Amino acid sequence: MRFLAVVAVLSGSSCSGRGDRQPSETAYQSVDTVPMLIMQIQKCSRLYTTEYKVHKIVTHEDVVKLQGALLKQSIDIKLPVGDRKVAIPIDATLKAYIDFSNFSEKNIERHGQKITILLPDPKVELTSSKVNQQEIRSFVGFVRSGFTDEEMTRYERQGREAIIQSIPRLGIVDMARESAARVLVPMVQQMGYREEDITVAYRKEFKPFDVSKFLEIVGNGK
Repeated sequence: MRFLAVVAVLSGSSCSGRGDRQPSETAYQSVDTVPMLIMQIQKCSRLYTTEYKVHKIVTHEDVVKLQGALLKQSIDIKLPVGDRKVAIPIDATLKAYIDFSNFSEKNIERHGQKITILLPDPKVELTSSKVNQQEIRSFVGFVRSGFTDEEMTRYERQGREAIIQSIPRLGIVDMARESAARVLVPMVQQMGYREEDITVAYRKEFKPFDVSKFLEIVGNGK
């Protein structure tokens, strides 16, 4: 079983509830801006940051062989009864988001003029996966039977599992953080902080294998 994949990345993020008024330096010094900042960030609720379009082709080749041993010699002979081959294209959509609904003071660290926003753990949704039935290609030898529905379903499932296994290599967590920063930094600046004094980070540096913990399968992504 082999898998070929093409990935398209659509990066973008949006968030409602941004203020329009730039506080003065005096206002920043005299007013605790953290509660106001928390309120503004909570309005983001679920912030979708990155969308991936994954195109994967599942290929399977089925040959008939005579295998065994004869006179202590191994035998592995391809029999001339015809091969079976199939290529199944699968399209999937992955979306990364950050849920700010429970954002609180625990997510903010402030030291004088410097402030750090600790992002909630990211989430990754497999929102859809679909087999392009029109583009399935198969070859079946003259004396061989065709692929059964059960076999096709198994190959399709293996293709979806391969897409899930490829998620850690896509860098989707890092891109989610970068996209969130592009939304949050201007919000924090409106509270009177300078851009160079603002840090957006996760509570820990996530490893590629951590991504499986964040995965959610929704809709027809099953």
